[in-house]
Amino acid sequence: MTERSFQPSGHGARPRVLIVFGGRSGEHEISCATAAGVLRAIDREKWEVLPIGITRDGEWVRVPDDPSLFELRDGRGQSVHPGSSRVTLTEGGARLLETAVGEDGTATGVTDLGAVDVVLPLLHGPYGEDGTIQGLFEMADVRYVGCGVTSSAISMDKHLTKTVLASAGIEVGRWELITAHQWESEREQCLERVAALGYPVFVKPCRAGSSIGISRVDAPGQLATAVKEASNHDPRVMVEALLSGREVECGVLAGRGASEAPRTAPLGEIVVPEGGFYDYDAKYIDTEAVGLVCPAEVPEEDARRIQGLAARAFDALLCEGLARVDFFYDPDTGAVTVNEVNTMPGFTPFSMFPQMWAQAGVSYPELVDELLEGALARPLGLR
Repeated sequence: MTERSFQPSGHGARPRVLIVFGGRSGEHEISCATAAGVLRAIDREKWEVLPIGITRDGEWVRVPDDPSLFELRDGRGQSVHPGSSRVTLTEGGARLLETAVGEDGTATGVTDLGAVDVVLPLLHGPYGEDGTIQGLFEMADVRYVGCGVTSSAISMDKHLTKTVLASAGIEVGRWELITAHQWESEREQCLERVAALGYPVFVKPCRAGSSIGISRVDAPGQLATAVKEASNHDPRVMVEALLSGREVECGVLAGRGASEAPRTAPLGEIVVPEGGFYDYDAKYIDTEAVGLVCPAEVPEEDARRIQGLAARAFDALLCEGLARVDFFYDPDTGAVTVNEVNTMPGFTPFSMFPQMWAQAGVSYPELVDELLEGALARPLGLR
C-alpha cells in the first residue's frame, strides 16, 4: 500500500486542528476539563482550532472556543449540550458539514465548515478511547493524535490489556473476568474464581476509566453489590487481586521517527491514605485526600526498570502518540506490576501526564505541539 504524506488542506497557512471532546462515556465531564486545558495552551499562531463537542447522546455540535465553559469548577464538571445544528465528518474527504435542524427535527440547511488536517480526540472511555472514533477517522482519511483502532480497543479493555501484556512477559497480577452471562448462569463458579484470588479484591468495569464504578471488596458478601455497581458501566467486569506497593505512573511518548524507540518521562506517584484507593472523588473532588508526587522518589535503578517496562508495554500494545502506564511498585521486594495503560490519559495542566513531562523539560504547550506534529507526520492508511 502506498503511504501518503501530509499535504496542507489549502484553506490557510496554519494546519487546521479539530479538537473533539465530551462523548458518551461516564468520563464526559473529565473530557471537557481536558479540552479546556488544551484550548488554553494550544499555540494559535501555529494551529487553526475548531472545537467540536459530542453530547452525552452522541450528537456532534459546534461549541464556543472558550475554555472557561468546560473547566472543572468547585469539583463539578461541565457538559456539552445539544444545539440547533449537528456536525458530521465526511468519509474520504475529512470535511466537516454542519446541518441546521428545525424544531421538528428536520434539516433546514447545510454549511460546509471546510477540511480538517488533524484531529485531537480528547475523549476518555468508551466511544472515544476504545477504537470506535479512531475507526471513523481512518474511514475519513484524516490524521489524528494517539493510538490506532486495534491498540485503542485492546488498551481500553482491561482483560485484553492484561492478556496481551502477560503474553509479552510483563507482570500484570492476577485477575478474573466475569461476563454478564457468567454472572447470571454460572454464579457459583464466578464466586469460586474470585475466592481463589483471595480477599480483598477490586471490582471494576472492564472498559472504563477515571476510577468510575470501582469497589474494594473485603468479604464475599460484598461481591454482588460491587459487581452490580461495575456492571452499571460495563457488562464485562474485572476482579483483580490486591497488589501491595506504591502506585507509580510513567508517561510515554512515541519516538520522533519510525525507527526511534518510545520515550519515557520521570515517574510520578500517587500517595493514597492507608486503607484507601485512588477513586473518582479522590481524583476530581476531594483532591486533598491524596498526594501527587512528581518526580517520584524511586531509586534510580528501579526507576529505569519501570521506565523500560512502560516502553515495552507501549510497544506490546502497538501504541502510538502517547500513553500513561500505571504500576504497583514494591520497594521492599523490587516487584513491579502493570496495573493499566491509558491511551488518552488525563490531560489538564494539573494532570499527572503533563506534570511528568514537565519534569523532563517539556512544557504543556510544547507537549500539545509535539503530539499534533507527530500525528501530521504519520502516514494515512495501514501502518
